[in-house]
Amino acid sequence: MTENSNPEASRQGCLYLVATPIGNLEDITLRALRILKEVDQIACEDTRHSLKLLNHYDIRKPLISYHEHNELTRAPELVLAMENGASIALVSDAGMPLVSDPGHRLVTLAIRHHIPVVPIPGPAALLAALSASGLPNEEFLFVGFLPARSGERRRALEHLRIEERTMIFYEAPHRIADTVADALAILGNRPACLAREVTKLHEEFRRGKLFDLVQSLGDHPAKGEITLLIGPPEPTAPGAHADTSQSLAARVEELIHQAKLDRKEALKLAAKERGITRRDAYRQLLDDIPPESS
Repeated sequence: MTENSNPEASRQGCLYLVATPIGNLEDITLRALRILKEVDQIACEDTRHSLKLLNHYDIRKPLISYHEHNELTRAPELVLAMENGASIALVSDAGMPLVSDPGHRLVTLAIRHHIPVVPIPGPAALLAALSASGLPNEEFLFVGFLPARSGERRRALEHLRIEERTMIFYEAPHRIADTVADALAILGNRPACLAREVTKLHEEFRRGKLFDLVQSLGDHPAKGEITLLIGPPEPTAPGAHADTSQSLAARVEELIHQAKLDRKEALKLAAKERGITRRDAYRQLLDDIPPESS
């Protein structure tokens, strides 16, 4: 078990994870501003981007780059500085560090070296988008970015077919139309919301079914920072289950090979598609097994 001491009451080295605005520069906490003014160094995903925020609040501190391409060597350098008493703030380009952004290597290394790690919470695109989406929010699953390649993305979505919580994705504008089309094909026509440029000048929410979003993106492509939210499937009307022309056994094998599911997951998904319990599906599978010839 590891514990943090109180670095704000001492002079020991410390790593602060500081949330920064996701768009509107006013969305920053007083504590975040104080920490950024007090630390010895600020590690930034993009120093040029972070400099705009720091200049806006007249903060003058040494900046050092920390991103996915240099974190393997930069993390040990920063930990060494903190072991020598330096306090360092880690910021990403927007939102909370480590949420679909680099930083995990630095945090785990700092913990291993008994350096206090202190989160300074603030804006997060996923929570801002969820709150205004109109989708169920009692439980949700944050997926982050789906794979960029179509085949890998579709396989990832296949794994989510049995998911009944609201799902939250980040996506690049040049891939969002393909991602929504893939989601429609694999997850069905679920309720959804596309949140674009949240907290910024051109903030936009497109709400409807996935089919509506496919049409909307065809007519008006989305630009900027995008968060895609997909709600749980709507209740199926009695008797309106999936096409059962394909045998259950064949569908299970198809899911195992195409979606890379294990047999248990494949059976659960195939049963859900047909509106039967997993126990009934298992019995049906046993009935489909031909008896051994004597």
